[in-house]
Amino acid sequence: MAVDYTVIVLYLAGMLAMGWFGMRRARSKSDFLVAGRRLGPAMYSGTMAAIVLGGASTIGGVGLGYQYGLSGAWMVFTIGLGLLALSVFFSARIARLKVYTVSEMLDLRYGGRAGVISGVVMWAYTLMLAVTSTIAYATIFDVLFDMNRTLAIVLGGSIVVAYSTLGGMWSITLTDMVQFVVKTIGVLLLLLPIAVVKAGGFGAMKAKLPTSYFDPLGIGGETIFTYVLIYTFGMLIGQDIWQRVFTARGDRTAKWGGTVAGTYCLVYALAGAVIGTAAKVLYPKLGSPDDAFATIVKDELPVGVRGLVLAAALAAVMSTSSGALIACATVANNDIWSRLRGRAGSGGAAGDHDEVRGNRAFILIMGLGVIGTAIALNDVVEALTVAYNLLVGGLLVPILGGLLWKRGTVQGALASVTVGGLAVIGLMAGYGILANEPVYYGLLASLVAYVVVSLATKPTDAAVLANWRERLAGRGTPELVSEPVPAHQ
Repeated sequence: MAVDYTVIVLYLAGMLAMGWFGMRRARSKSDFLVAGRRLGPAMYSGTMAAIVLGGASTIGGVGLGYQYGLSGAWMVFTIGLGLLALSVFFSARIARLKVYTVSEMLDLRYGGRAGVISGVVMWAYTLMLAVTSTIAYATIFDVLFDMNRTLAIVLGGSIVVAYSTLGGMWSITLTDMVQFVVKTIGVLLLLLPIAVVKAGGFGAMKAKLPTSYFDPLGIGGETIFTYVLIYTFGMLIGQDIWQRVFTARGDRTAKWGGTVAGTYCLVYALAGAVIGTAAKVLYPKLGSPDDAFATIVKDELPVGVRGLVLAAALAAVMSTSSGALIACATVANNDIWSRLRGRAGSGGAAGDHDEVRGNRAFILIMGLGVIGTAIALNDVVEALTVAYNLLVGGLLVPILGGLLWKRGTVQGALASVTVGGLAVIGLMAGYGILANEPVYYGLLASLVAYVVVSLATKPTDAAVLANWRERLAGRGTPELVSEPVPAHQ
């Protein structure tokens, strides 16, 4: 294992070096939070693919392939579909807004007053996303070094917190590009063909497994529908995803770069399912489907290659973890703390240094909180389900409604967030956290509240809508206005 250990240690050292290099480029709030809005197509595509394909997509995707066969690709496939939809239909408009958070978009569209409550919901989502990604280090380091769970979480989490705190989005962008390359080589170019060959090829796999393993819908229609609802729609509204859209150099980069990343996700989804199916042939009686990835890597890959593939798994986890961490810190600082202090969400050029220092402090504080929560929490699936249920049930309708329906009002948006969020929480308590009903009925309640309250209240002020249209067209203030235009009472 000495060669494998060397590969992993070099990879981790490289991540810290990238963080240090990124620190030199993060001189303003825009640099620190959205990489100066300067990413070109290649870097944008790579980093977008890196953040959406995390440990759940890699280790979990292979596990679903082990359990269900090719239809296990649906979870990651719906993530790719969501990214494609975001890129084709919404990303250009989102990028032109020149904001930093989803809540700032809601304030622009509705004339203020929607930011804090939506910020709290988004903060809870990004926090739990960061926590679940951080917990995944325990699995990887256990395979690598037989390391204690707490120590593994502290080690992996500290590296991510360190490079994210140093250079913000620039450091995360540079590390994500490395992680994208490592994932592509490790999973697609090495593990996928080796796993298929070791299982005897597709013919042998078909002969040894039930036909359901090769049924595209074998995982079940209801499960696929739930994946679409949670992951496809979740991709449209998550702060971690939007913050990457804000890094694009222009409309075309956001649209076409995101389309390339979404297509890559579809390929990655199928690869994970095939690897899992091959693992089922090789190890038909594993204790847990999620053990499939680590087992096939540890037992079937040659020295050196094994280290690179485990580095790929580590890269998948780190890219999602760092993206969720900076999103969590950005929301906490800009949407919650700044508003509670009565300060505007955006500083001027003179305040750039203080803005960078403040956001850096929030990443460090949130990072320490994430590590502590990850140590205390055991059930990753439940935590992630709560996060996505709150996100989709509470924020999907007011966000998409704001983009698509001009009659939506701030009162409707607030009612939608409140009713949808409370409905999801109540239904999870009644049906169970992992049930499908909470997100179904919570989303329906959110939609009804939005439409009914919007129609029952005064339309959004014309000045607010005019300012919104200017910003959508890219003709507004280059950075977020210091105060949203107030709606007339």
